Amino acid sequence: MPQDSEAEASQVQQNRGVDPDKLKLFSFNVWTYKMGEQVSMMIHLGDRLGLYRAMAGSGPMTSDQVAETSGLDERFVREWLLGQAAAQLLDRNEDGSFQMSNEAAAVLANEDSSIAFAAGAFRGGTEPSVIDAVADSFRTGIGVTYEQQGAAAAAGLARMTGPWSRIALNSVILPAMDGVVAKLEAGAEVVDIGCGAGVTLTTIAAAFPNANCVGYDPSGTAIAQATERAAELGLGNVSFIEAGGEDVPPTASVDLVLTFDCLHDMPRPDLSAVAVRKAIDPDGTWLIKDIRSTGDFTKDQRNPLLAMFYGFSVSSCLQSARSQPDGLGLGTLGLHPKRAQELVADAGFGSFTKHDLDDVANLYYEVRV
Repeated sequence: MPQDSEAEASQVQQNRGVDPDKLKLFSFNVWTYKMGEQVSMMIHLGDRLGLYRAMAGSGPMTSDQVAETSGLDERFVREWLLGQAAAQLLDRNEDGSFQMSNEAAAVLANEDSSIAFAAGAFRGGTEPSVIDAVADSFRTGIGVTYEQQGAAAAAGLARMTGPWSRIALNSVILPAMDGVVAKLEAGAEVVDIGCGAGVTLTTIAAAFPNANCVGYDPSGTAIAQATERAAELGLGNVSFIEAGGEDVPPTASVDLVLTFDCLHDMPRPDLSAVAVRKAIDPDGTWLIKDIRSTGDFTKDQRNPLLAMFYGFSVSSCLQSARSQPDGLGLGTLGLHPKRAQELVADAGFGSFTKHDLDDVANLYYEVRV
């Protein structure tokens, strides 16, 4: 049989049983994710270049006006604006001008005042070297630490979680915990494990000047960013240590321990839990913030962003959780309420209270001895 005929026969065999209508729908579904990749980069550029901030609250603007306000080239700005209108992130008026709605400004521009701010989560893509390392983890079974994921990962995580911490922490989260605010006002000892770039801990330190706050994180990059943040804010009651949660001293004197969005990233969260039990005051509080999940995939499928969470896990959280040979490998969705309660009980804690504080991504657990 001629080679061309063989190729045609092979193609026919491959396509046998393929429904053409289902094929079109499936192909469209796949390409929407490629569109999402491109729109994600455009959101990053809009945030990075100040385009969203230039448009927030300014009413209709032409591409010339947006370019002049942001100090950028009009032709590139115009193409970006058209893409944002196509993505339905900005409105394009009949006269060709563009406008940002109040809702869009809350999500894309108002970092300091909106809990809904999300543009900080868009980093413009992952470095090829990090992608190569992630791919290699599939072969070796050993993941990439947060430090190895680079400075952009630490900074991006801080901006992604920062708005909720800055705005809701002192007004919603801490008041929901029994007696915690009064202790902070009086001068509590606070330890933040997995403190990252220090957004949460500096927020507490600034609001409660009598509190003594110490942050721990194994990433030197994150600790450097946290130290710089505290210095910029002029805070003298907060310090940061490059170390893991298992390294917290067993003083039995800490009034408040925080583990925010980090236990599922740790290779050995069980060891950190034991360290917390030894460090905490008998009347102290351990406040855990972690991703909403149930441990049941069928139930979790109700979350329209579930695929994104699994993407975060494979590319980042599970990488960290499997970055050493004995890692438990919880991953982004691995610390559901049942697993969290088991973890703290095994470490010697007797009280576990789940709080749903209208945080769309997270649950909060109040743990006591």
